[in-house]
Amino acid sequence: MSKDGLVKAVVVLAALTMLGTGCWARLDPASFARFANWPNHVHFLHDAGVFQIGIGLMMLCALRWRDVLAVVLAGFVFTNTFHAANHALDLPLGGNASDPWTLLAVSAVALAAWIVRIRQLRGRVEAGS
Repeated sequence: MSKDGLVKAVVVLAALTMLGTGCWARLDPASFARFANWPNHVHFLHDAGVFQIGIGLMMLCALRWRDVLAVVLAGFVFTNTFHAANHALDLPLGGNASDPWTLLAVSAVALAAWIVRIRQLRGRVEAGS
């Protein structure tokens, strides 16, 4: 295996680990809390799961896009949007009714920036052809 192949394999393995544990924490927080020996704080575990999923997705995006801004914006949009969903779904557990909307507004701005960045990158490719 080449050095590049080894690096990509490690990135995929690490990303899958983050995705797996993130999904576990998000979908079955009580089981994850028992395994990790943490308190079963449902909202915290939902958020921790989403953040781990976001890290895994950013790692996979980095294999596709070589542009750091495109990668981090995509990861942020996903993670922050699902963070907003956590706040909406977990509202009976606490927090402010405005939290999901505030988080979604920030995601919308970041999504606009991601779209602009992708268009910039496509423009560079087209200009270079």
